[in-house]
Amino acid sequence: MSKKWVHHTWSMLLLSSLLVSGCATGETNTSTSATSAEVSEASPNTDNTSTVSADAGGSAGELPAVAEVVSYDADDAYSDWTTDGATAVALSGNGATINGDGATVDGSTVTIGSAGTYVLSGTLTDGQIVVDSANEGTVRLVLNGVDLSSSTSAPIYIKAADKAVISLEEGTENRVVDAETYVYADASTDEPDAAIFSKDDLTINGGGSLYVNGRYNNGITSKDDLKIVGGSLEIDAVDDGIKGKDLVAVQAGDLTIRAAADAIKTTNDTDADKGYIAISGGSFTLVSGNDGMQAERAALIEGGTFDIVAGGGKTEASDAADAPSTKGIKGVLGIRITAGELVIDAADDALHSNGAIEIEGGTMKLATSDDGIHADASIAISGGSIAITDSYEGIESNTIAISGGEIDLVSSDDGINAASGSASETGGGRPGAGGTGSTLSISGGYVVVDAGGDGLDANGSIEMSGGTVLLNGPTNNGNGALDYDGTFTMSGGIVIAAGSSGMAQATSDASTQPSILMTYPQSQPAGTLVQLEDSDGRTIVTFAPTKAYQSVVISAPELVQGGSYTLYSGGSDTGVAVGGLYSGGTYSGGAEVVTFEIASTVTWLDQNGVTEARTGMFGRMGGGQGGGPGMRGQGRDGAGMTPPEGMEGMAPPEGMEGMTRPEGMEGMQPPDGAFPEDGERPAMGDEQAGAEAQSSASGS
Repeated sequence: MSKKWVHHTWSMLLLSSLLVSGCATGETNTSTSATSAEVSEASPNTDNTSTVSADAGGSAGELPAVAEVVSYDADDAYSDWTTDGATAVALSGNGATINGDGATVDGSTVTIGSAGTYVLSGTLTDGQIVVDSANEGTVRLVLNGVDLSSSTSAPIYIKAADKAVISLEEGTENRVVDAETYVYADASTDEPDAAIFSKDDLTINGGGSLYVNGRYNNGITSKDDLKIVGGSLEIDAVDDGIKGKDLVAVQAGDLTIRAAADAIKTTNDTDADKGYIAISGGSFTLVSGNDGMQAERAALIEGGTFDIVAGGGKTEASDAADAPSTKGIKGVLGIRITAGELVIDAADDALHSNGAIEIEGGTMKLATSDDGIHADASIAISGGSIAITDSYEGIESNTIAISGGEIDLVSSDDGINAASGSASETGGGRPGAGGTGSTLSISGGYVVVDAGGDGLDANGSIEMSGGTVLLNGPTNNGNGALDYDGTFTMSGGIVIAAGSSGMAQATSDASTQPSILMTYPQSQPAGTLVQLEDSDGRTIVTFAPTKAYQSVVISAPELVQGGSYTLYSGGSDTGVAVGGLYSGGTYSGGAEVVTFEIASTVTWLDQNGVTEARTGMFGRMGGGQGGGPGMRGQGRDGAGMTPPEGMEGMAPPEGMEGMTRPEGMEGMQPPDGAFPEDGERPAMGDEQAGAEAQSSASGS
């Protein structure tokens, strides 16, 4: 998360002194606990995760498969109606001619009163097809080249049926357009409210095409299950495109939906086994004013291709409190993706859940002005290829577990953020960052991060036992490539974290796999190779950061305590780089920076060799073991707070002239490396500068 810089050097010195003094005397910082309580009380969704249960599929590994929530029977498939003894309904202007049983006509209204197959053809300029069947069995409407319109209601109204099926005859074009204003029987009636409206289960199949224009409200609505198993559908709607109360399931078909509200949604929030969007195939082009897909229970994707633009895309974000939800795919209690190709451009989160998100496969390209993937409870990634090209934060949840897959993300703030709290469900606001129980665990996968804020950020702890993690950035000293409040225990895998030095952290001393943290005397240009070799000249890592850097953390299985290593800078490599990490080539032409031995789990380095300096003026107060140049980790005891060279004669800020250091600290000297050599504070990013300006303006 972004850090707020202290405005004046003298203020920083005094604050550090008071903190040390307060800790020594056992004083309690009551303002910290009060602030935490205020944040918790203000969070709009703090209760969301408590409602998630195993039955609802709310935690990692518990979201169901598509087959567990939807089944397709024989009636869902297209059948040859020419052998069914079908009833023919020939539409002509404001009337119709019926040849067969089960249907009647009254003016421009055709009523179907029993199960069977009905073949509709022709044009109905201002009328309605009403299905009102009280008996058991399926009512099948075959659209065999129809153009249906109404000036007062829904052209197709399935009022009652055991089950209804709309079949699109192969090679035909069909069109359904409803009224802009509906005329109801009385003030208590509000149905139908879609161009195609069904109060019972509805299936759409076939090989023809269907255009639906919902000018009053929705395009297609089912009050029960809505299944699509074929056909080419194009829908324009002034509200939702497709809405199924209990279920929307798609097995095949081509869907193009332009909706002012949600493109596809379910609404049942009372039954634990309903409210799912379940997709196993099909092609989707969705343009929505609100969410692309919104499942009241969970969105389950096991195939298909998706091109989703929600809320106008990543450039149209709004922080207004009453802004609508504009996520790409939202599963209120969960999202599970095992296959498919997804391209999402969303004003808000690309993938969002108040519960859990599980990604086991598929290919994704996500762009958003907020989070690429956000879940309040947990995110588990075990497979797939995920590219987050634009985001505020790339991946965020209280608990994040990465065990496989390929992840390549770009974020303006944190890359991967394990933080509790949640954002407003209606689009505005950023998620909370309270609590220290958040965890990030990495046991596999290949992760590449380009971050403007912290690369890996955990309000709690980080554990890594396998996989490869490559971190580029930040470049400002208010953030760090690694940022954790508890511990970062490293037992396997490769992590390379290249970024600024002001808030740099290494892994924790409790790790079983060694790491090094190198701090350079000045910033290194982007692309400057980092080469680490053992004493026999064998390459440990060769890495090309994509951003300028002044510190680098390296941990790899080849590092062992007691081993001797040399760090080089620059040069070239003939191998192939994946995410900046080279393999299969020969390194040459670099300049030796430092040779050293690893004597402990974490080794701090500068150009002169191993150093014990782990604190600095611009670090954070507190944090886990294994900190870096900042004050995040273990500090040297007894480091004093005298001004840096070149600032001895500076007068303290107004109102602070008579303030002295706490008793017992009068003679303390600054730690090695506590201040930059030129006496300048590091450059700030835009967020730090804005925070400082706000602090100054408010007098804090």
